[in-house]
Formats: sequence, C-alpha cells, structure tokens
Amino acid sequence: MINWRAKEKIVQIILLLFAFSSIVFLTGIIIVLFKEGLPIFQKVGLIEFIFGKEWYPTYYPPEFGILPLLAGSLLVTVGAMLVAIPIGIFSAIFIAFILPERLKNVVKPVVELLGAIPSVIYGLFGMKILAPFLQDVFGLPIGLTALTAAIILGIMALPTIVSLAEDALSAVPSSYRDASLALGGTRWETISRVILPTATSGIITAIILGIGRVIGDTMTVLMVAGGAAVIPESFLVPVRPMTASIAAEMGETPVGSAHYHALFGIAIVLFLITLLFNIIADLAQESFKKKVTGR
Repeated sequence: MINWRAKEKIVQIILLLFAFSSIVFLTGIIIVLFKEGLPIFQKVGLIEFIFGKEWYPTYYPPEFGILPLLAGSLLVTVGAMLVAIPIGIFSAIFIAFILPERLKNVVKPVVELLGAIPSVIYGLFGMKILAPFLQDVFGLPIGLTALTAAIILGIMALPTIVSLAEDALSAVPSSYRDASLALGGTRWETISRVILPTATSGIITAIILGIGRVIGDTMTVLMVAGGAAVIPESFLVPVRPMTASIAAEMGETPVGSAHYHALFGIAIVLFLITLLFNIIADLAQESFKKKVTGR
C-alpha cells in the first residue's frame, strides 16, 4: 500500500508536469512565431513594416506596410470600447447594488453565458441584421464597416467587462458602504464616491481584458469589417484588422515566401500588443487586491 505522503508526492509531480507542459507549449509558440516572423523585418525593416501605408503583398513589387491593418484594429477596438465600457460598467453597478439577490443569481450567469456564444454567431448577426440596418440608416454603399464591427465586438466584450467589474464592485468591503450610508450619503453617492474609486483597479482590469478579447477576435471582424486594407477615415468605411488579414491570407500564401513571413510579422505585433494589455491588467489587479485587503 502506498501511504498518503507518497500519494501526495505523486500528485505534486503530476501537477508540476502539467504546469511545466503549459510553459513548454507557450515557449514553443513564441519560438515558432518569432522564427517565422523575424525574416520580414530583415527584408522590409521594422519601421517600414509598421508605418508603411500600403499592404499589397501579392503585387510586384510587393508592399508590406501594416499601418492600414493596425489602424483598422485600433479603430474597431476603440469603437467597441465606446460601446462596451459605459454599458458594461453601469450594468455591473445595477447587478451588484440595485438588482435583488434572487434576480442577481439569474441575471449574472445569463450575462456570462453570452461569452460562450461562438464568434461566428455574432458575425452572422452582424452580417444579416446590423449591417443592412446601418447601411439604410447612414445611406452607405455597403453595411460592412468599422462601425458594424465595433458594435458587434462591443457586444462580445460585454460579458467579460460586466462579470469582472461586478466582481470588483462586490469585493469592496461592506463596511465602506455602511460607513458612507451612516454618515448620511445616499445610495448613489456611496456608489460613485466610495465604491467606484475603491474598485477602480478592478474595473480597469475588466476593461483591459475586454480590450484583449476585442483586439484578438478573428472571425467576427473577418465577416463584418468589410476587408478593405486602407487607412480608415471614419467609422463608416470598410476596414481590415490584423487578425482578419492573417485569417484571410494565410491559407493561400506559399510557405517560406515574404508574404508568409509578413503574416507572421503581423502576428508578432498582435502578440506584443496583447501581451502589453495582459501585463497592465495584472498590475491593475494587484493594485486592486492591495487596495481592498490593505496589503
């Protein structure tokens, strides 16, 4: 018979192997990403690659400037946050402090369930309902624009922002709220002047993770953004974000070609942007924990 100490040691070893395997997989992804993407910087140059205004990889001579793709990604991300942040924060406040506990236990899981809907479903909704609607409203030649993508992505980011922001608001000690009410503050004054400032770091974390959800999406922007690799002048024109370019072009690109390495170069830029957002989110989360726990 194996004693409990030996069993515990075996479990620890198994868990260590699983944790180590995650690190190995991540390291392998990074190595492949940079191995395939760095050659384009030798051919084009980092500055020209990022700030070049023309993306024509199949022309002769080819143009590998990703500024139109980068601008498209940033535009739809900003638009999505303009949709998701106010709705998400006010929804989190409503769920945390206004909604009765019985309904809260129903509403919050339903909101979180929206995050499990495949992005292709959101894309179909955007193509069949939202795009024709916006086309009629603004008199556009085509409804597949940055605005369409921004609205759909904003809806997709809501479950992340609402859930994490509500958790941050609920994590604020009840003594803060009780003290404010005891001093004569109204419910709204307590929420706006006591709870929200205390939960700021947690709310920022929710927003940053929502941004990461938006900027990394592929299928939705591929379906509803319009696919035009040009620098956008407004929300009412088609755009092609970075993720959509990789998805649309990788399948027909010869392996080892400059175009192939350029797509991996785009992936490197996207990886670094996402990594930056995650680092900021982690720092904000640590700040929130210190503010709430006092250590």
